[in-house]
Amino acid sequence: MSHQLKNSALLLVDIQPDFLPGGALACFQADRILPGVSHLVEQSLAQGSFNCMVATQDWHPAGHISFASSHPGTQPFNNITLYDQPQTLWPDHCVVGTHGASLAEGVNWNAMNLIIRKGSDPAVDSYSAFQENFGPDGQRPTTGLAGYFRERQVEHVYITGLARDVCVLWSAQDAQQLGFKAHIIWDLCAPVTPESDANTRQRCKELGIAIVQSSEL
Repeated sequence: MSHQLKNSALLLVDIQPDFLPGGALACFQADRILPGVSHLVEQSLAQGSFNCMVATQDWHPAGHISFASSHPGTQPFNNITLYDQPQTLWPDHCVVGTHGASLAEGVNWNAMNLIIRKGSDPAVDSYSAFQENFGPDGQRPTTGLAGYFRERQVEHVYITGLARDVCVLWSAQDAQQLGFKAHIIWDLCAPVTPESDANTRQRCKELGIAIVQSSEL
């Protein structure tokens, strides 16, 4: 294990059927990450390598403001302005109580110390594990995760999950901004579209977010 994982957390972002092949908002070859994520969780259980393991779960009410279906005349992946911010409109996905919103099979979710459901405010989208997107008051409501990590003396956050170019990247950006050292485990993430990878890497370089491979852990 080449990375020193003392004072580190493992963050599993939105690994849910709606983001896997066949899902409403399938990420590119997302099923490929499941064996590696499962292995990393089991390795941590066996070795105690991470301080804590946390998962997020996208959890939208029907008619959520981020759904294209909530904006007549628009299509999924159209961009609009919402609360003076750019907003991508998505296919209906991860609707509360549906199979697509459940946590994906093949990962030991019982090993999680905390599972955060995000995106449950019908009027606010939510990408990051740490903060919702901007709301009508111009603020980004917190999920409480930063405080949880600080209470547990977490300094480094290692991030896996979906999608690499959206919720994983936003989580890494917020982790870095909130005073943690963010690491994206590149091979254990999948993007909405692989064309975004160069931009994601560039953004990480600009912000000092580390890109690592699971084989280094």
